[in-house]
Amino acid sequence: MALAVCLLFDGPTERVLRQLWQRLEAEGVPTLATHTHRRHVPHLSLAVLRSWDLDKVRAAAESLPDAGPTTIRFDAVAAFRRGRMNLVPAVTSELVARQERLVEALGATEDELHKHYVPGTWTPHVTVATRVRLEQTPLVLEAAYEILPLTGTMTRAALVDAGSGVVHPLAVVP
Repeated sequence: MALAVCLLFDGPTERVLRQLWQRLEAEGVPTLATHTHRRHVPHLSLAVLRSWDLDKVRAAAESLPDAGPTTIRFDAVAAFRRGRMNLVPAVTSELVARQERLVEALGATEDELHKHYVPGTWTPHVTVATRVRLEQTPLVLEAAYEILPLTGTMTRAALVDAGSGVVHPLAVVP
């Protein structure tokens, strides 16, 4: 499995995203609420590692200065491969710089860092739905566009074990 270094949302934004998941689930669209271990939290991943040592990753992430909370604005929905649909934020230079600093601090090899998180190829996103069938796409778009535009604040960071859903809070926000 993988370990993600994630930015996590403030309470109001997390509630909006969880309500979106609930609405979609009620319409038969699978979301992170019921995906795998069912312990997912709304998040934006800055890096995903395919092989890792928890203590080393924590030390690398916490070696960075605390960049503090950041506000993000969502105004688009994207469909990724394998039926994933996501909210896509406006990409600010600050967000890109955070991601690049983190990846550099991690010192991850190409074998360790998931290819979609290599700086320059990373597409920031917040997963809304998983395994969406083509005929369900309009349901996701309708529900998402009812909450967009959405401005939220990412106030904390954590390491999230994708296999178990265990969240390891970080002392800093990279």
